[in-house]
Amino acid sequence: MTLPLRVLDLFSGIGGFSLGLERAGMNTVRFVERDPFCQRVLAKHWPDVPCDDDVTTARFEEGEADVVCGGFPCQDISYAGEGAGLAGERSGLWRELLRAIRVVRPLHAIVENVAALLGRGLGVVLGDLASIGYDAEWHCIPASAVGADHERDRIWIVAHPHTSRLSRWVQAGTHGADETVLSARLGLAIANSPPFPREHGPLRPFMGRGSHGLPNRSHRIAALGNAVVPQIPELIARALEVTNG
Repeated sequence: MTLPLRVLDLFSGIGGFSLGLERAGMNTVRFVERDPFCQRVLAKHWPDVPCDDDVTTARFEEGEADVVCGGFPCQDISYAGEGAGLAGERSGLWRELLRAIRVVRPLHAIVENVAALLGRGLGVVLGDLASIGYDAEWHCIPASAVGADHERDRIWIVAHPHTSRLSRWVQAGTHGADETVLSARLGLAIANSPPFPREHGPLRPFMGRGSHGLPNRSHRIAALGNAVVPQIPELIARALEVTNG
């Protein structure tokens, strides 16, 4: 019997990463999230999973997880910010995610950020991963690729140790000849992904952040705005499963 891959989820937000990975059969064993509202959401849906509240002081152990994932802060990378990049106080927390990967030595690391990282630090991220013995594949996947009504273009980076390179992944891209994407398998999975759920009506490209007198409304909208679309990590996890098979 094969045990599910264990997930260490950093910058967890409201759990979008873990929701997607667990849909693909993985199991979250630990969160790291500082926002109190998001902590309450995680505690509600994952009551038995511990949550550290500060990534800079969290202690990691080799072998505690098979997958390390996280969408580190984008404020200094986004074109809406001032452009400090990975030298910025918030986006510079990438190095804490890197520290977790270096210490834990997972089979896979999955990293998410805004597509602007392509021109504002991707080379540094890839170089940092290479310096600790990890190769990486990357691809820009918008939420609209899995049927959402908004674009929300994001870069997804999947890294693995040099010694276990996923030989069935191919290097063929949609964003330029110099960019390496996840795999033909992932592209096929996206193309065949089921429609985006519409339980609450169609998604809209703009959502106001006013409270309108409703408690926690602004907290909820902010948390949703920072969350990853779970369908994408789910597809990545399924592509990894097939590739490893």
